[in-house]
Amino acid sequence: MDTKLFSPRILVLCGLIAAAAFTRLMPHLPNFTAIGAMALFGGAYFTNKKLAFVVPLTAMFLTDLILGYHSTIIAVYISFALIVAIGMMIKKKNVRSIAAASLAAAVLFFLITNFAFWTTGVLYPVTGTGLLACYTAGLPFFGYNLVGNLFYTGVMFGLFELAKQKYPALAVIEA
Repeated sequence: MDTKLFSPRILVLCGLIAAAAFTRLMPHLPNFTAIGAMALFGGAYFTNKKLAFVVPLTAMFLTDLILGYHSTIIAVYISFALIVAIGMMIKKKNVRSIAAASLAAAVLFFLITNFAFWTTGVLYPVTGTGLLACYTAGLPFFGYNLVGNLFYTGVMFGLFELAKQKYPALAVIEA
């Protein structure tokens, strides 16, 4: 068994992602959850690229087992994986880079998931006008998602950075 998988750093990262996933199960405003933040966080802090994707995606999958699935779930998971990749691009963990990544994640999620919903033809005709109507109707949800991303990335990144100061073992990155 690889003891690196059970290092204090990995266990704390997984714990924070599990706590973030739990926000999906609590009452919340539409799209105001920590899913974008946990994808960014996983991408930013796991040095093992496989874990960066597997841990947040598994957390998402486990909560989806409870919440259920829908016709555009594939688009949600694709956007989620791309948000992990955005997290991997965060080199300096400061307010500016994290806020920019949160904004990029919200925009990406909005564009991909609304496009996928539009293609179903359920509420909007599959025309240019229908696509514009779908994106327009999704703007309030984009706002909630953006504010949720900003809030939860601040919480997750901030907590981990504070924990690293108090417990230096968390700052040790495995090779």
